[in-house]
Amino acid sequence: MKSLDPRVQRLPEELPPLQPKAPLDQFGSFEVFVQPKEGKPFQHEGIVHAPSLELAFVLAKEAFTRRFTCTSLYVTDTRNVMVSPTTEGNQNAYDLIPSVTEHQGGEPFEVYHLMKRGKQHLHAGTVEANSHEEAFSKAKAAFGSKQVFNVWVVRRSDIRFTRPEEQDLWLTLPEKKFRDASDYKGGDKLKEFLERQSSKS
Repeated sequence: MKSLDPRVQRLPEELPPLQPKAPLDQFGSFEVFVQPKEGKPFQHEGIVHAPSLELAFVLAKEAFTRRFTCTSLYVTDTRNVMVSPTTEGNQNAYDLIPSVTEHQGGEPFEVYHLMKRGKQHLHAGTVEANSHEEAFSKAKAAFGSKQVFNVWVVRRSDIRFTRPEEQDLWLTLPEKKFRDASDYKGGDKLKEFLERQSSKS
């Protein structure tokens, strides 16, 4: 007997062959870090969406350095940023990071700390490790005494740094001080306007 229940006939008798997932219709995301002044640590500034690491570097420069000056910038694919658990209250994020068997050598990993909620992750230092897990463990040994809410580690080879020959990108010529808010002297202009208005009345 043929069932009248439409659910029985919902699937076709022969399923189509499995197909690979279609490519994403969106660009990937890249994390942007800037160094506000020489000698200051790099800080996480935001993200850009781009089809490649090189274009992400260009877009990051346009998006994050047109309104203020900085001395350097770098970007990395979001997928290359390994993140620790985020803690609540006074709990240290390093308390949630397990220690693993550590080995000599390895390659450099950059370590970033979230010191205050609502602020940027700041660069804390560099450790040599053979994996992200080992990098977390070595960061815990090196920086674990600090109270932090979250820890990031990134393999240095996954980062697109500003190259030495590109450093002149960050030079601000004296005649380009219009980029600085202080050059607008908004307070002085408001004072002059109010004085003119009071003299008319």
